[in-house]
Amino acid sequence: MERRTFLGGAAGVAAAGISAPALSQGAAARTLRVIPQANLTSLDPVWTTAVVTRNNAFLIYDQICATDAAGNVKPQMAAGWDISQDQLTWTFTLRDGLMFHDGEKVLAKDCVASIERWRRRDPFMQVLSANVAAIEAVDDTRFRFRLHRPTPLLLMALGQTQFPCFVMPERIARTDAFTQIRDTIGSGPFRFLQDEWNPGQRASWAKNERYVPRQEPVDGLAGGRVPRIDKVEWTIITDPATSANAIAQGEQDYWEYPLHDLLPMLRRNRNVVVEQRLMDGTYGIARFNTLQPPFNNPGIRRAVAMAVDQRDYLRAVAGDDPAGWGACEGVFTCDTPLANENGSDLLKVRNIDRARAALREAGYNNEKVVLIAPGDYPQINALSLMTADILRRLGMNLELISADWGTLVQRRTSREPTERGGWSIIHTTSSGQSLALPVFHLFLRANGNDAWFGWPNVPEVERLRAEWVEKGGDPAESRRIAEALNREAMQAMYYVPLGYYWQPSAWRRNVTGAFRAPATVFWNMGKS
Repeated sequence: MERRTFLGGAAGVAAAGISAPALSQGAAARTLRVIPQANLTSLDPVWTTAVVTRNNAFLIYDQICATDAAGNVKPQMAAGWDISQDQLTWTFTLRDGLMFHDGEKVLAKDCVASIERWRRRDPFMQVLSANVAAIEAVDDTRFRFRLHRPTPLLLMALGQTQFPCFVMPERIARTDAFTQIRDTIGSGPFRFLQDEWNPGQRASWAKNERYVPRQEPVDGLAGGRVPRIDKVEWTIITDPATSANAIAQGEQDYWEYPLHDLLPMLRRNRNVVVEQRLMDGTYGIARFNTLQPPFNNPGIRRAVAMAVDQRDYLRAVAGDDPAGWGACEGVFTCDTPLANENGSDLLKVRNIDRARAALREAGYNNEKVVLIAPGDYPQINALSLMTADILRRLGMNLELISADWGTLVQRRTSREPTERGGWSIIHTTSSGQSLALPVFHLFLRANGNDAWFGWPNVPEVERLRAEWVEKGGDPAESRRIAEALNREAMQAMYYVPLGYYWQPSAWRRNVTGAFRAPATVFWNMGKS
């Protein structure tokens, strides 16, 4: 497939304009105007793993503990914690000054309810939950974990970046983990402005005047989360050339995921900064629905994987310069201790004819394949269109549906057959940090109905994950288990790794405090 080009759009960047909100000069100086990666349709960071929802959650919620730039878990809402001598009781104490947006004080019972809801959906805590006897409030400022056995990974789970444990008021956190919440009361640096939320167009947050940050420098996602701007406003702009013009002309301040084709033009603008703000590469995947034909057949999934050449996908997203991307034909983040290609031979076939023969041998019978591509998310859309091209060349009965990202996020929850609104294959991305270890590797989890969308059921993968929790402290055992996990995942092939690319961000030069972090956050950012 030819890469999508924007020559006409880029040529008009210097002259074209967009409809900007009517802000006075003073209000504009106090507002950080952002073009987000995608449309915000769900506000619940427990119900969905969509990164755009997580970015919203980092604005409005706080965490008990968080991870710094070096990967160490530090206190955040907690003043600290004590571990009993037998390591079976962990007692957390909340720091002073924690208030919810509605003026209520954050209490230990709020933390307990939030942990209980979160751990029903978090892949990491699902593995550790068998070790947990109880989570209970001791008093208003202290809560504790009582454990059946020592669980040193508990802190890593609570402070993780992939699926953070955000704290909500108890009355909200009591909502079933599989039901979306609409109430956005948190205790974080910003308040969500419900009356300004128009999905598909705009979302806004106001500075939380009650927020008391930690009295220490920000470090990764840990430290002092200081709201240095009065308002954060996201404007959904689906056309990349229009987004580039908005940044170039100063109508927007920050573009989270600029299209790679337009980066050279942005770099030539002396008023624009283009830098790699995210600390890790962005890893793409193609995800099969293993519940419905034809991809309930592992042989058919493997046949499709045989036709994949990661390099084609990465060029479609990030261009021809190999410095901007890298092939990674295993399930763990490349250049990390667990990275390996044990059993990854299928991803090295890269041959459409052999894949076509394997598809016939697997018994494909012209079942419809519904692939949903997010037209408003250029990077994931490019990955989706590459797979669509492969499926057509394989002779599969493809229905390609173009939708916005918010619709895809909602529809991927459906387990129905394709004729009743279901799906066959979707694409998404994740940071490299999130794929480095088995315990929080969302795509690797294969526990059936409780797995991530696609719902693979591979008991051996789950057994190996549990074994890693027990033995992962030993480097040799950790490596052995990682190789076995890669082999089992490649054999079951419930998702296809598509390699990684580097995703810079762009912002106006008068934007301050754009520090590097494992996720896109807007605290500590301001305007000069």
